[in-house]
Amino acid sequence: MSRTSLGKISPFFIVGELSPSVAFYKQLGFEVRHQSPEEDPFFAIVGRDDTQILLKEINEDINPQPNSTRHPWARWDAFIRVENPDALAAEFTEASIRFARELEDTEDGLRGFELRDNDGYVLFFGRPR
Repeated sequence: MSRTSLGKISPFFIVGELSPSVAFYKQLGFEVRHQSPEEDPFFAIVGRDDTQILLKEINEDINPQPNSTRHPWARWDAFIRVENPDALAAEFTEASIRFARELEDTEDGLRGFELRDNDGYVLFFGRPR
């Protein structure tokens, strides 16, 4: 039986408020690819190059639950592969983006850095060494 190839995968984050979440990702150079409904949106897709993240505001009783709140050793909510993490770290430093963990070689054999968005989701930008 032949195998069907898979496309890209996009994390889906429940957010506290959509507007500040979209604003955070726009600071990282992401664009708004979709937002709905047109009046008072609660759902958005933000993307940069081949990476995109789905954001959805549910209601005040349903809060974000980043992995870091569940276990400190499994804190990443998304791994974003970057061929040159050093250059991206320099870009974000120049834009005054605050790092959760600075650029480093990790114990897992990766090179990269972490950012924490305004809902607490941890994004790792990097690649295997």
